[in-house]
Amino acid sequence: MPKMKTGSSAKKRFRITGTGKIKRKHAFKSHILTKKGTKQKRNLTKSGLVSKADTKSIKLQLGI
Repeated sequence: MPKMKTGSSAKKRFRITGTGKIKRKHAFKSHILTKKGTKQKRNLTKSGLVSKADTKSIKLQLGI
């Protein structure tokens, strides 16, 4: 059997926490920031967690 490959896009976007949850960054923070409020931009900077529904598919992409 060949080795299982990890998804290149997934390994760039997600990290595993110590408790096994998957950490991610928020979207919509790269450009067109003039129409977004300061509070929204500040909250988009912080990292978030992947929802339970998507966890299984992302773990498969990461080879976990």
